[in-house]
Amino acid sequence: MSKDGIFDLASGLGGKIDKAEVLSSVDKYEKYHGYYGGKEEERKKNYTDMVNKYYDLATSFYEYGWGECFHFAPRWKGESLQESIKRHEHFIALQLNLKPGQTVLDIGCGIGGPLREIARFSRTKVTGLNNNEYQISRGKVLNRAAGLEQTCGFVKADFMKMPFPDNSFDAVYALQATCHAPDIVGCYKEIYRVLKPGQCFVADEWCITDSYNPHSSEHQKIKIELELGNSLPEIRLTSQCLEAAKKVGFEVVWEKDLAEDSPIPWYSSMDTSFSLSSFRLTAAGRFMLRNLVKALECVGIAPEGSQRVYEFLAKSGEALVAGGKKGIFTPMYFFVVRKPISASE
Repeated sequence: MSKDGIFDLASGLGGKIDKAEVLSSVDKYEKYHGYYGGKEEERKKNYTDMVNKYYDLATSFYEYGWGECFHFAPRWKGESLQESIKRHEHFIALQLNLKPGQTVLDIGCGIGGPLREIARFSRTKVTGLNNNEYQISRGKVLNRAAGLEQTCGFVKADFMKMPFPDNSFDAVYALQATCHAPDIVGCYKEIYRVLKPGQCFVADEWCITDSYNPHSSEHQKIKIELELGNSLPEIRLTSQCLEAAKKVGFEVVWEKDLAEDSPIPWYSSMDTSFSLSSFRLTAAGRFMLRNLVKALECVGIAPEGSQRVYEFLAKSGEALVAGGKKGIFTPMYFFVVRKPISASE
């Protein structure tokens, strides 16, 4: 592990939260979740605070483990994790039928890895919508480094009430991000509003599948740990997401759970003891990171509470693998929907 990698991880822990307040923020974040007795109603009511705390606390870990793109992708044999992620982003651009010069909105853009790749691939102008100040500040640094300040930008706002006029964008996509929405119908309604008539919205959703048994204590445990480790008010069924899109007026072009026939399981990078191409996500990589964070916190470089953040993220990783193996969870329920041309009348 390079010194720069350690420094970048340590310097980002806690995000925009004052270092002296990280531990209390961890306490508050954890209490939102069912794993610690929290209620779904409270998570939905306080989703802005909950999700902002999560990304302040977790982004440095995400960037260390995943790079600039925080999402899963279908993966072919012989393909590295990073290659699969880049190909999936190109796939999204193609599904949106993007043309050079069009304006595109990325809902819940993280630090902007996908929007930069899609902007380069399609020669479009992409705006990333994000409500987390720390992630936007990181994204701006990375945009400048990539020389994309003119075509890629960020707007700090809540995707439940976007600060854009009606019919503003030629295309909209949400890449495993609207799972944070407290009300998926309300979220899709806003997306429908800002999208131009006749244009498409692509969603890649984290969902519970029809194989989930709400009466199984094992399934319940996996679901609760996923919600804790990923700041989710709830995890919806795939059918709930599609019905929500229809309810707000979208026409369905096509839909599919892309996890079902991925040649290499989407969770494989986390379900291995060792891998050169994705070492930081493997069991050995996670073991090293756990000890690193413990040491950084002990000597005062990392803020108090950093180990706790790592532990709930690690718990989430285990739940992701378990949910994937049992077929009760997918991070890639994918659909393409269109806003009718008649919506302009």
